[in-house]
This record gives sequence, structure tokens and C-alpha cells, in this order.
Amino acid sequence: MKIAIVSGKSEGPTKLNAFDNALADAGIGDVNLIKVSSMLAGNAKITELPKLKAGAMVNCVLSEITSNNPGDNITAVIAVAIGEELGCVVETTGINKNPDDLIDESKMMVEYMMDKRKVEIKDLIIESSTTTVKETASVVASVIYLNNEIIE
Repeated sequence: MKIAIVSGKSEGPTKLNAFDNALADAGIGDVNLIKVSSMLAGNAKITELPKLKAGAMVNCVLSEITSNNPGDNITAVIAVAIGEELGCVVETTGINKNPDDLIDESKMMVEYMMDKRKVEIKDLIIESSTTTVKETASVVASVIYLNNEIIE
């Protein structure tokens, strides 16, 4: 199994446009995202996001938050733990919360999931995106499940 871990942030005239712009900033704006739960195959390989086929149906774990309250600090976090047998992904978000606290929370949650499954963590990666809202903003962090059918 191959995955890419991406993040993005942007403003827009509406919440939908801000979200769409954040997806584009992350490199996943031209595909259809299918949210899945948080499991990975064992020894999943992390790679850079390749060019995806426009309109492709792409499985992902997506952390996203949007606000139209100027001055809000918004954060999206994704934590990935990979072991030999399997891997787990955790997503969390926050408005006006310390980004470091959200990162720590996501790390604790993914470590707990692996511990409950009695799987030793080989790699732990955390990706986050934070911005201060000017008018309407969105942040995203995502694990993208890659396969040959979706890669250009």
C-alpha cells in the first residue's frame, strides 16, 4: 500500500470556495474524495503526492475545518502510525486551540489505537495546517490512498 500525506490552507469568498481552495493548495482539488476510516495495510509506504487524474475517485482520511469568523485560528491535523502488521490514521481539528496541543492529542490517539491492537509503531508522521482567518478560510490535512488507477 502506498499513501501520500498532504495539507493545505486557503481563503475564499464562501466556505465552500475556501474549502475547495484549501484542497487545491494540498494538491487534491481536482479529484473526488471518498472518506474512509482510519486503517492502513502493514508497512504502508509514504510517497510524495503524484499527479492525480482529474475526476478520479480517491480514497482518503480527511481532516478539515472552515471558519468565516475573522481572527479565528483554525487547525487541521492528521497523524499516521505505521507498523509491520497494520497502520492507523487519526484526524482532529480545532478553532482557537493551540496547534501544538492538537498535534499532541492526535499523537496520543494514534498511539492508543496501535497499542490497543498490540502493534509496534515503526513510523509516526504528523501533518498539520494552521491559518488565521481573514474573511473565510479553510485548512485540510489528509492521507491519500494511492493506486495506479488514479495516477496520471
